[in-house]
Amino acid sequence: MDIRLSPDTEQRLRESIRRFVAEEYGVSLGDLGAGVFLDFCLKEIAPAAYNQAVADAQAHLQDRVADLENVCFAEEGGYWKAEGKRIVARKPASRR
Repeated sequence: MDIRLSPDTEQRLRESIRRFVAEEYGVSLGDLGAGVFLDFCLKEIAPAAYNQAVADAQAHLQDRVADLENVCFAEEGGYWKAEGKRIVARKPASRR
C-alpha cells in the first residue's frame, strides 16, 4: 500500500521531524534526512496504523449493525389492543 501525501503535508511533516529530532536529541537534521525518515515511516509504520484504524472502524460499525434491532424497531399490531378498542399511543411505552 502506497500512502501519498500532499506536498504541503509532506513539507509540514518534514519540518515537524526536524524540530522533534533537534529538541529531543540535539541533532540538526536537514530536509533530505527528514524526508528519508518520513518515507521510512510512511512505508513501515503508517500501514500498521492504517490497518488498525480500519479494524477499529469495522468493529465500531459491526457493533452499530448488531444494535440495529434495538435502535430500529417498530411495535407490530399496535392499532388494535385488548378488547377490540382502538388505541393510538402518542409515545412508545418505553419512552413515557
